[in-house]
Amino acid sequence: MTEQRLNAAFAALADPTRRAIVSSLSHGDATVNKLAEPFDMSLPGVSKHLKVLERSGLISRRRHAQFRPCHLEVEVLDAALDWINIQRRMWDERFDKLDAHLRELQSQDRPMGGTR
Repeated sequence: MTEQRLNAAFAALADPTRRAIVSSLSHGDATVNKLAEPFDMSLPGVSKHLKVLERSGLISRRRHAQFRPCHLEVEVLDAALDWINIQRRMWDERFDKLDAHLRELQSQDRPMGGTR
């Protein structure tokens, strides 16, 4: 995944309404009307959120008869999750090194042969 695509995915997920839509789509494809039900906003408002998600690659819309259901593109979410996991591993390693360094410093502060 390109950095630009990753940035678009995280920007799209920054909004709680769009996260709720993604969560809803994780259960299966849905129409705009179905996705709009839990929100106190107009259909054009929900459609704007869907366009942001679609531009980011997180969702796609397919034509099925007269309906255009929205579909979650799991691969894009997986790519974002992969990036998060890489960052988590890097920070875990850094914290482990810091922890080891602090333990070493603490052991050097203790006097030899007894308590203080």
